Amino acid sequence: MTVTDRTPADLLRSALAADPARPLVTFYDDATGERVELSVATFANWVAKTANLLQDGMSAEPGDRVALLLPAHWQTAVWLLACSSVGAVADVGGDAGRADFVVAGPGRFEEGLACRGERYALSLAPLGRRFMPGPPDGYSDYAVDVPSFGDRFVAYAPVDPEEPALVVAGAELTGAEVVERAVGDARGLGLTGPGSRLLSGLPYDTWEGLSAGLYAPLASGGSVVLCRHLDQAPDDTVTKRIESERVTATAR
Repeated sequence: MTVTDRTPADLLRSALAADPARPLVTFYDDATGERVELSVATFANWVAKTANLLQDGMSAEPGDRVALLLPAHWQTAVWLLACSSVGAVADVGGDAGRADFVVAGPGRFEEGLACRGERYALSLAPLGRRFMPGPPDGYSDYAVDVPSFGDRFVAYAPVDPEEPALVVAGAELTGAEVVERAVGDARGLGLTGPGSRLLSGLPYDTWEGLSAGLYAPLASGGSVVLCRHLDQAPDDTVTKRIESERVTATAR
């Protein structure tokens, strides 16, 4: 990060300027065997497309609330940074009935229908595949729509770092508070800068999980190995993964 970074989107821009080719998010799903690695540049491209979808496709504005009914997943991380880019409030696991928009994954679609605004469904299938033959009733398919949006994002209105940016486990944080906390957590998690690599098996339903699984590695110039369903993996999986992924710290 740089001294001018005040929002999570700022952190991503600084990471992109520093080293776009380095890994940022390596995702494992131990229930399916999926492994996906996204460089800073690839992750930022997904964020830009998703932010354009939010701003132009969904007409989201700063302050609008986006309920993210999603697990710890690389696409959830994309939506968190896309919301920050637009200035929308990412409400993790939030009340769909109070949200302006909903983004939901399997097991949460019925719950998301309480939102009267636009709704997007994510299959969370390997490689981000679309729904076949189509998305759940009441939803648009993120995998179908997002590719058509631009690879560069420019917000129509400046994002105020002192406005709410994230709600998780009932706590509301501004963009500046997210950055400040992430920087402090990075030190506590042993992330010392470029080359630091944190393996996290924590869910995204707490600040600790979000910080370890995205914000702290991003703030430190490091990267995250994000593991879903780690409890379904063989006993020696973590030891082997720490070695193969050159992990320097863990949060489980």
